[in-house]
Amino acid sequence: MTGVQVLVAAVMVAGAAALIMRWKNGRFAAPAADPQDGERLDPDDLGAPLGQRATLVQFSSAFCAPCRATRQVLSQVTSLVPGVAAVEIDAEAQLELVRRMNVLRTPTVLVLDAQGRVVERASGAPTRDQVLVALDRALSN
Repeated sequence: MTGVQVLVAAVMVAGAAALIMRWKNGRFAAPAADPQDGERLDPDDLGAPLGQRATLVQFSSAFCAPCRATRQVLSQVTSLVPGVAAVEIDAEAQLELVRRMNVLRTPTVLVLDAQGRVVERASGAPTRDQVLVALDRALSN
């Protein structure tokens, strides 16, 4: 393979990876483990009480521009859906929790059910509609 061919292949791989990351940004998915057996967060982990019906947990960092937009989206959702609380966690100050929850980027948003089980998660800035759909799925279970 010539140097030009290697360069073209590298650009194609990088472009494909960028498209995949953009497509996945902010999309919610159920965690790999069964929510019944999966990770739980309690008020001690969050530094705040759980919501009556569900809790939206946002992992943020100080210089994260999408985190500010996500904070606003979660605030809108909590004002629309009764019994739902939003909690923001400073990822830099809570490294043990970040590692435990496998947070790889900010913002990461977790949807917890009333018992604190992680039932949905998204990396990147979700839209209001994405959060509402994920919350609806979580409340339906």
